[in-house]
Amino acid sequence: MRLHVFQHVSFEGPAEIARWARERGHTLSVTEWFAGASAPDLDSIDGLIVMGGPMNIYEHRAYPWLVEEKKFLAHAIAHGRPVVGVCLGAQLLADVLGGKVYQNPVREIGWWPIRWRDTARSAPGWDFLPETSTPIHWHGDTFSLPPNAQWLAETGDCAHQAFAWGHQALGLQFHLEVNADSLGALIENCGHELTPGGPRVQSAIQLEDRLGQHQPTNLPLLWKLLDVWFK
Repeated sequence: MRLHVFQHVSFEGPAEIARWARERGHTLSVTEWFAGASAPDLDSIDGLIVMGGPMNIYEHRAYPWLVEEKKFLAHAIAHGRPVVGVCLGAQLLADVLGGKVYQNPVREIGWWPIRWRDTARSAPGWDFLPETSTPIHWHGDTFSLPPNAQWLAETGDCAHQAFAWGHQALGLQFHLEVNADSLGALIENCGHELTPGGPRVQSAIQLEDRLGQHQPTNLPLLWKLLDVWFK
């Protein structure tokens, strides 16, 4: 498949998603919004992967390309292109599909467990989901579920962690795709958000030390989700 990445900052690229694409034989092109690039011709791509970023989805004055990006996402979904959104990408999808994006009561930054909902795991096509996962989170906003979305995962402090909208839009509030390089880049560029911390904010040392503990189980799940979405 001809997959295309929307990247919002230099330090939040596709990371392990790029390795999945290479090993599956997919091509992966990128729009670097932060560098002044434009969206591709929709006819040139088969699917979209929308990455994260420290900005909020409503910061149109500071990041005017957000308006173009949202229009393109709506256009792509209307024309049947499957889309996966990660963190900010999930919030953009929720907004485009009619949900609301707003401040979560607490910031979630760290390796925190999520619960994959029983109603999701028992639904056709989702039986591969585990009961729980421990991905890395790095967000202060959250979203309401878009109309007709399937609620997939939750935490006690942030209810809407993942959703599916038909078989076209998959929103993941958390990060399954990180590796040592991408996590290091996040800490280098956004480490100021770790001090002072909060009830759901881990330290840089905790973030780095727990990568090897959790990614061996997160990456197979990431690959399965991408295989299902871009089959």
